Amino acid sequence: MVAAALVMAAGCSDGTPSGAGTSVPTSAPASTGSLPGGGVRLAVASTVATGIEVPWGLAFLPDSSALVTERDSGKVKRVAGSEVSEVGSVEGVKSSSEGGLLGVAVDPGYPEKPYIYVYYSGDDDNRIARITYRDGKLSEQQVILEGIPAAAIHNGGRLRFGSDGYLYAGTGDGSDRPTSQDDGSLGGKILRITTDGKPAPGNPDGRVWISKGHRNVQGLAFDGEQLYAAEFGQNTWDELNAITAGTNYGWPAAEGVSGLDGMADPIAQWRTADASPSGIAFTEGHVFMASLRGQRLWAVPVANGKRTGEPQAFFTNEYGRLRTVEVAPDGSLWLTTSNTDGRGDTRDGDDRILRVTVSTS
Repeated sequence: MVAAALVMAAGCSDGTPSGAGTSVPTSAPASTGSLPGGGVRLAVASTVATGIEVPWGLAFLPDSSALVTERDSGKVKRVAGSEVSEVGSVEGVKSSSEGGLLGVAVDPGYPEKPYIYVYYSGDDDNRIARITYRDGKLSEQQVILEGIPAAAIHNGGRLRFGSDGYLYAGTGDGSDRPTSQDDGSLGGKILRITTDGKPAPGNPDGRVWISKGHRNVQGLAFDGEQLYAAEFGQNTWDELNAITAGTNYGWPAAEGVSGLDGMADPIAQWRTADASPSGIAFTEGHVFMASLRGQRLWAVPVANGKRTGEPQAFFTNEYGRLRTVEVAPDGSLWLTTSNTDGRGDTRDGDDRILRVTVSTS
């Protein structure tokens, strides 16, 4: 059975001003502390690492260390304890304002299957590659999927393995809006593939992708078989959608809640100034969403693909632009900043990884 998914959309680029409003209400105002009804509480417990250059993707290894991709340098770093070391570079990376070395995922069978998977921008397209990671070094890079539309912006890039063992990837429209509705294009889609880059069994019509009508998918997270995804909108609304295989999410006809026939509406939306979402993670009944322009971490209570309460914001303007959030093996969240990407105000120690504790009451 194909897993379902949730998607968020954010502005054209994370520096785009907000456009005119609509009658659809925005999310709750930003704040810190606990959610209404005592849902979750977040606190920054420590700084895990500093001095990382434009960190984008982050994935944990079985030994609780993490691999982190650097968008512009094409390097992959390993974070173990407080030590940061370089394990290699990905060949063929071409960086741009939103392109370069992006998502990373570790094979569910690691270390017996000693592979990691990366999503990166090349000269003419975005690609997914499988790379051997053994003895702390990268080797034997092999492209398993190519032809994903690429541009200076709207490259997508997030990778995530589902509980079904297949690899999910979020793509962007490559600044060409019609690609999102073009069944023959990989742009503006959520892909579901095998570790060889083939369409996963059960995909609608045997295609590589399971959903379309996305503008620029930036985050993917699972609650069991339910997938959530974060996505840049254009000028007005960023979205969080619940993804169901075979569903059309509306772009470019729809931005935010639109009620269009044959197209799914998001389960939550934000003004682009409050979000411009990137990575997301699920734990404790909430989707946690890192926001770039919004400079905050959103917590969205969800269950069974539905929003169950109002989103709440944490750490607003405290650490600058936030790019990626992942659930660590100990149950905490690792949260990366993105202040060295050319759009933020760099602070001493940037970019950094923060360890955030999550508690319930």
